[in-house]
Formats: sequence, C-alpha cells, structure tokens
Amino acid sequence: MSRSLRRGALAACALATSVITAPAANAAAAPVTLGGGSGIAFDQGRPGEPTQATSYGCTLTAVGHDRDGNLVALTNAHCFIAEDGTKLIGEDVYRNSVPSGTSVNWALGIDPDLQTGVIGKVTYVSTPNNYVSGGTPGLDYAVIKLDPAKVNPTPTVGGVTLTSVGAPPANGTVMCKEGHTTGLTCGAKVGEDKIWFTHTIWTWGGDSGSPVAVGQTLVGNAWGLQHSTPILSILKDMDANGGVGAGFHLAT
Repeated sequence: MSRSLRRGALAACALATSVITAPAANAAAAPVTLGGGSGIAFDQGRPGEPTQATSYGCTLTAVGHDRDGNLVALTNAHCFIAEDGTKLIGEDVYRNSVPSGTSVNWALGIDPDLQTGVIGKVTYVSTPNNYVSGGTPGLDYAVIKLDPAKVNPTPTVGGVTLTSVGAPPANGTVMCKEGHTTGLTCGAKVGEDKIWFTHTIWTWGGDSGSPVAVGQTLVGNAWGLQHSTPILSILKDMDANGGVGAGFHLAT
C-alpha cells in the first residue's frame, strides 16, 4: 500500500502518510506558492534530507503572518509527533511536489521538493487530538515558521479561498475542506464533541491539517474521523503561548 497512517495509536484518525520518494537534484529554485490546502512533506526527525521510504505528508491549514511579521503556516500536531511521543520541534518542512488530488483522483504519493529545499521549520506542536488513545483531548495544531525567500503565500488553493476566520457554523451548514490527497470535499456540520466540532466532510491520509471553510471563512482544521478543531480556539492558544505565530492573521 503506497500510503499509510503514521503510527498505530492514531491509526484511525491521524492523516499523516508514509511513502517511497526519490530525491531530486539540489539547485536554486524560484519561491513556491503555498496556502491553506497545500501539501507538505517531512521525515519525522531522521538525519539528512528525506530519502526513499522516509517521507510523510500533511496539508497546511493556513498561511499568514504573526504580530512580529514572521511568515507562518499551520497544520496538525500529530504530523510532528514521533512514535515515542517526542514533539519534533525544529523539524525541516518541504513542499510536497506531487500534484494535489481530487475527490475522485487521489494524490497517492509524496515527493519532497528538494530543489526548493527546506521551506520552514516547526516551532510549536500542541497536544494531539488523542481521540483513539483516550488521552487528554488536544487542539492538534502545529506552527511552522516559513522562509519568506522560498515561499509566496496565497489565500487560494484548489477550490478554497481563505479571507477571514470565524467560529464553526450552525449544525446543518455546508462546509468544505481542501486537502492535498482528496482535494475539495464538502459536507454538513453535525455537532460538537468535547473541544472539537464534527461534520460529514470526507478526508484521507495526507489530508491532516486541511482547512475547513464556510465560504471564504476559515473555521477549523481537519484531523480525521470527521472531526476538526475550531480555528478560533487554535488562535487563542497561540496568542496565550506567545512566540512565533502569536497574533496570526491570514495572508491575502
């Protein structure tokens, strides 16, 4: 199987994936364009550049700036937690150069863009969702400080454009997500579950972190099992923590 969930404890809900990759030639490259819905690749702390059978993939929730002017991206925390539970602060992040999939033609591979090289580093990893393990419920988000010389931010990826943030809508409201594996999929909000909200939006391996939006308003990040974390809860936590990401606002 070319894609698999990244560890047993989160097998039913983690949407990070592992595949065989082929390294590319290392050369100067123009900046890449990334936003909420773009795919990223990483190798979970292994030394050196990603190699065959070492890469995992997730999806960015959003790209923007913090109060200090840093270019910042968000995704899921469980993407950057090793099998022994170590939070991978400082993990190198690459663009996933495999074209994004669609709901009927999934993206079934991960290819770290070694020509562009490292586009950012993980600066914060929250408590993961812990839904399957029964541990403390977490917001399941990670902060990535991007290299502005290598990344041009965009509010539009695929079928989703993000121009504002807001609370999850009323039950029954149609929402959509843009994920690297399955592209644009939509469904209705169903309700709340602890600190998260639930919906009928389809996701699969590699869609972890996908932005969930109502129109052009970002309302959450998808982490699996048709659950998402409210984006306002994430931003509140980032502001309380301070540092990279505090005062986050979307790139426009």
